[in-house]
Amino acid sequence: MDKYCFSYNQIHQTISKTADKILATNFEPDYILAIGAGGFIPARILRTYLKKPIITISIAYYDGEQATTAPKKLQWLDCIDISGKKILLVDEVDDTRATLAYCIQEILTHQPAEIAVFVLHNKHKPKKGAYPTVIKHIFVGEELSDKWIHYPWDALDIDKHDGRYNE
Repeated sequence: MDKYCFSYNQIHQTISKTADKILATNFEPDYILAIGAGGFIPARILRTYLKKPIITISIAYYDGEQATTAPKKLQWLDCIDISGKKILLVDEVDDTRATLAYCIQEILTHQPAEIAVFVLHNKHKPKKGAYPTVIKHIFVGEELSDKWIHYPWDALDIDKHDGRYNE
């Protein structure tokens, strides 16, 4: 199977460059909102540069490598008020955009002042969802063709993932 395999170092460098772009805009988030599980590590790295607190939500859209019919909330914004706040929504990949579109619509019901989006990787492929017009800032670490992405945080053996040993 043809796939991308990124190291932690490559991901950190991509986020660092994108953080510079975020800091160069007039968008300054009050919170980084990480979509779990894929957005957790990119959000934590972004926090190093943006120096903003992280809120986490969890959505289930994939069962293994297969997409389910619709995203489902597992953990949501029950304990924090984001009304009137600027939110930077973070996920690792914009694949079909179903998860991002779902999260944005749900977050909008909490009446934030503004929502921006950061994705580590955007796959060039048809999307099932669209960004609403209220989204003024979309930050993308890298644009990729439509191949499966194997992230280091998904590796059972990080040395094999990083190619240090022959299989």
